[in-house]
Amino acid sequence: MLILASTVFLYYTIWTLLMVRLLLFRPLPNVLANAYAQPFVDEKHPLQSLFPPRVWAIRIPVILLLLGGAVVGSFLSVVMIRSNRKKAAKKAKEAKAK
Repeated sequence: MLILASTVFLYYTIWTLLMVRLLLFRPLPNVLANAYAQPFVDEKHPLQSLFPPRVWAIRIPVILLLLGGAVVGSFLSVVMIRSNRKKAAKKAKEAKAK
């Protein structure tokens, strides 16, 4: 599981952060002139075929956060409902005993 998480983390990090222009593929004056205007690898670069479109760099974490929040919220709701049922059953037993 740790290997899978590390692999996903490295892939996503490379996809979102390290896709900067490669200095080897551009002459030096163009690199300096375009360094701030176009910080990512060209759309036609072969490296782009290894990654999904950039819009998914935002969509994937948002979807995962929403799903994670739903799972955590559902878990907490179920735990709280069961806890309240146990308390109610305990109170009912105590009321019967009196």
